Parts: sequence; C-alpha cells; structure tokens
Amino acid sequence: MEIKIGIIGTNFISDDFCNAAVKVPGAVLRAVYSRKEETGAAFAERHSIPEVFTDYKKFLSSDIDAVYVASPNFIHCSQTIMALEHKKHVLCEKVMAVNEAEVRSMIDCARRNQVVLLEAMRPDFDPAFDIVEQNLNRIGRLRRATFEFCQYSSRYDKFREGIVMNAFDPTLGNAAVMDIGVYCIHSLVRLFGMPQEIQAFSTKLSNDFDGSGIVLMKYETMIAEAVYSKISVSVNPSVIQGEDGSILIDYISKPEKICLQLREGARDTLEGAGREILPFIPADNNMIYEIQEFIKLISENNIAHKYLQYSLDTIRVIDEVRRQTCIDI
Repeated sequence: MEIKIGIIGTNFISDDFCNAAVKVPGAVLRAVYSRKEETGAAFAERHSIPEVFTDYKKFLSSDIDAVYVASPNFIHCSQTIMALEHKKHVLCEKVMAVNEAEVRSMIDCARRNQVVLLEAMRPDFDPAFDIVEQNLNRIGRLRRATFEFCQYSSRYDKFREGIVMNAFDPTLGNAAVMDIGVYCIHSLVRLFGMPQEIQAFSTKLSNDFDGSGIVLMKYETMIAEAVYSKISVSVNPSVIQGEDGSILIDYISKPEKICLQLREGARDTLEGAGREILPFIPADNNMIYEIQEFIKLISENNIAHKYLQYSLDTIRVIDEVRRQTCIDI
C-alpha cells in the first residue's frame, strides 16, 4: 500500500521525519506546505519532494493521502481538522493539541470522516517500551516510577541574552510540560493509566514561561513523577521501581539501553540479583516506528485505535498541570 504524504512544517523535526519516512515501505513524500516559498523549496530540495505549496487549501486539495503536522502546537488543532475534513489521514506531532477540548474535537472529526488520526509520540511505537512492559512483572509489585527528560534548549542561551525565540514564547504552546514533559507524562499514562491524584510544580522564567517542572501522579499502590526541563540537563535515567527490582531507561524519548536490576535476595524465573541489559537494537531514528504504525493503521482502516486514548489521557493530565501551575497560552 502506497501512502502519499504531505508535510506541514520545515523545521528540524520535519527533517528527521523525512529521513525516517524514506526507509518505510509504502510511505511516499509527495508535498510540503510552508508559508514561505523559498523555505518550502529549500526543504523540498533536501528531501526530493516534488511539490511545494504556500496555500493550505491547495495543499489539502492535492493528491496526498495523508498529512504530517509539525507546525507550532497552538495551530495543531485547526490544521489537523481541516486536513481530516479533506479526508486526509493525519500524523500530528506531540502535543496533539493544547487542551482536552481540542483533542476531543480532533478525534471526533477523524471518526466522522473515517480517517486515521495518530499522535507522533515516539515512545509509543519504539520496541524498547514493549520490552519495558514485558519485564514489569519481573520487578514485583510496582511502587515508584520516575520518568525524567531534562534537555537544555539550544535557544535558551538567546533567552538569557534577552532575545525570546519561539521555543520560549509562552503564547505558542511551547511550555516545557508540553514540549518536553509530555514524553514523561504520556509514557506514564500509557504504562499505568490515569492517576488518582496529580500535584504539579513549575519553574517560571522572567516572561512567565514554564521552563521546568515536576508532576507527581498518585496511583493506588505507587507514586509516579514526571521530571522535565528546557533549561537544564539531566544525567539520570528514568526508573521504574518494584519491590523486587528496578528497570532503568536511559533516554525516555529515544531509548538506547534498558537495564533490569534485581535487588539482593530477589528471584525471578530467569536469574537472581544483578544487573541485566535487556536486549534490543535501537534505531538511529526511532521516528521510523511511528511511520510504520501510521501506515499499518491506514491499511487496516483502524480509526478507533488504542493510541487515541493515550493521547487523551495525556492531555487531561497536562490540563490539570497547567491549571495548578497557571500555565496559559
């Protein structure tokens, strides 16, 4: 099955997407939409894309089958709904939208038009997280999970010089919880479901931008926390702790190594205490997995897939985080 894909957005993440898409059977890079002709043309040339559009309606009226949305977060909803109404399947970058109402409207629109809507949340599709899930029973009753993603933004130096770029503009939906923290929160609700209670804390910059934060998520028998930052770098892995051991994930958005550490005295069916590297081969660009799944869902006409619930649960948590920490856009 061949799916002709149109790209919205010409930033680095779109470059990564195109580099992955050319390796996926059935994915064909057909068109790019950009507000500026020269920007779109340069992007198209880099990736051998035949058509460039500066008119969004003409872009959607072309022969593309699907759209990859990599525009700023605050316009994900409007652009996605227009694409869905043109009967185009949509792979939308995280966060899917800026609040629960927008996400629900997108899901409803996809259902009405019988097309696939999928959030491009890389951990959902990376085989590494299947391995994590398959090994949870080995560490006993779960008691704590700390998922951490702290990545110093390349634009923060400019901010410190007094220049506010898009990455730190609070009106664009780029708050750290939505840009970075979403990886942690999404992965937690995917593995453990919706929490019973949420408590959130945010570090605000001088322009009231959410630069970093912590979200505590209480479950019946465990506590989880999402630790995130755009203004510092973490050296810690993400950890799931059970009564008999722990699972360590080195990089939450793109795992390269997963370790299982059993406590002294614990036993499971495979081995006793000690550290075990769980086997998998990381991809150079793990966006390849989300594209593979997108093509598969389209080929199966699977409109009501499980990933929509993960996206909805994630934005419900983020809405509560924003409410508690007064993050607005």
